[in-house]
Amino acid sequence: MGGGDDDADAHRQRNRWVSAVRDWWRRPADIGQVGQDPDVRFSLANERTFLAWLRTSLALLAGGIAVVQVVPDFSFSGARHVLGVPLILLSIAVAATSYRRWALVEKAMRERRSLPVSGLPRVLAAGVALLSLVALIFVLVAGKGPQ
Repeated sequence: MGGGDDDADAHRQRNRWVSAVRDWWRRPADIGQVGQDPDVRFSLANERTFLAWLRTSLALLAGGIAVVQVVPDFSFSGARHVLGVPLILLSIAVAATSYRRWALVEKAMRERRSLPVSGLPRVLAAGVALLSLVALIFVLVAGKGPQ
């Protein structure tokens, strides 16, 4: 009986989701209309940082693919995927959040506010450290050794 209410709730929820995604992926043209133009050097530094995040993402992707496809097998199956898949997932996380980070920093500079803090460096550092530890364990314990 409450089908109409359920449809209206679903429609409102969908609209909230669409609005959130639209805000999250704010176009650069929209950002350019906020506040005042910052010193061009700061905008270019922000862009270089964005490009560095993308290079990091590409390096993680290449590393993940290389681990899965090129690294010799360990003594147990699935070890390469245990290392490679998280690298690829970290790559996706870095790539997916780098644009948003650029936009938030650009907006903060234009509004003469403090720059927002990002949790991405902590996640990336913890992920790489954990995967490095797992790789070390695999090399020391699960390596095949000379044939």
